[in-house]
Amino acid sequence: MSFHLLALRPEPGLAATLDKARAMGLAITGHPLSAIRPLAWHCPDPASIDGLLIGSANAILHGGPDLARLAAKPVFAVGEATAAAARAAGFTVAMTGSGGLQGVLDAIAAPCHLLRIAGEEHVPLTPPAGVTFAEVIAYCSQALPLDGAAPLLASGTALVLLHSAATAAHFAAEVGRLGLPRARITLAALGPRIAAAAEGPKEQGHWAAIHTSATPDERNFLQLAFDLCQEARSIPSIPPRQP
Repeated sequence: MSFHLLALRPEPGLAATLDKARAMGLAITGHPLSAIRPLAWHCPDPASIDGLLIGSANAILHGGPDLARLAAKPVFAVGEATAAAARAAGFTVAMTGSGGLQGVLDAIAAPCHLLRIAGEEHVPLTPPAGVTFAEVIAYCSQALPLDGAAPLLASGTALVLLHSAATAAHFAAEVGRLGLPRARITLAALGPRIAAAAEGPKEQGHWAAIHTSATPDERNFLQLAFDLCQEARSIPSIPPRQP
């Protein structure tokens, strides 16, 4: 058996995942299962904010005109892709994480009051002592149909990459709608919460397998996919190039 990766995340993250996977020698197809849409939000008084807590590049790319009022505020970013989007928009990045936004928040020195710019689907956070944050919702994810990826999923060769819980839940529902056999589809999830969202009702049956990345970052996630492909003998046994 050989695996062919299927990435379902929205743009611009989809293109980045495809580029990184192909640089590692992986066969991969992109099929966005959602599209990001901006939402109107009210900007608090900038004078009350010490910095911006950003868990996705989408907060910068779809943040809208109020971002200009916050251009002087340092950004605390969940990862390098988010930090790069912030720099491209003219922000100064004070910290870049590698293992989730809670880890970034835990490392911020008190006292500090932040503005978290998030999407409708976001992970709850607990600030450390002396650190507080307000939260605004700047974008949402609009679900899209899975039909175009049905032939690959029915083939029994698909290794599906799931980057968010919302995408995982929608993917599971779409597989049911299309009558695709779960037992022929292997999943790889960026984290345990995402893997759980893909499970769905037990009566819908079991996936061929669900694998979860050890840490919630793209590099380790794609390394997991590479290792699974190696195990399935889908590509020559050559060391992966770093994305």
